[in-house]
Amino acid sequence: MATDTIELPLDVTATRPILEQVANKWTVLILTVLCTQPARFNDLKRRLDGITHKALADALKRLERNGLISRRVLPTQPIGVEYAITALGASLRDPFAALYGWSLANGPKMGRAQQDFDAATMLRTLKE
Repeated sequence: MATDTIELPLDVTATRPILEQVANKWTVLILTVLCTQPARFNDLKRRLDGITHKALADALKRLERNGLISRRVLPTQPIGVEYAITALGASLRDPFAALYGWSLANGPKMGRAQQDFDAATMLRTLKE
C-alpha cells in the first residue's frame, strides 16, 4: 500500500458548487485559451472544435458571472465583444496546466484501459 497519500478534508458541501462551475470540459478549455490572450466569440468557437454556439454562449455567461472572465464591448462596426481572463481565472492556470499535461501523458493508458474493459465485458456477455 502506498504511504505517500495526501490527506484532504472532504467538504463536499463547500466544494461541489465550485467544482461544478470550473471542472467541466468547456470551462477548462475556454480558460486555457483565454490564458494566452483575450479572444472574440468566433475566435473561441473556431479554437474549441466541437463546441456549439449555445454551449459557448452559456459557458461564457457562466464564467463571467463567476468572475473568471471579463467581457468588453469593442467600438467596432458591427459591435464586437472580447473576452479576457481575470486574475481569479488566471489563478486556475497552474492546476489546468497540470491537468492538461496529465491528460496528454495518460490519455493512451486510459484508451488501453477502456479497450481492455470493453473486451472483458464482451467476453463476460458471451459467456452468459
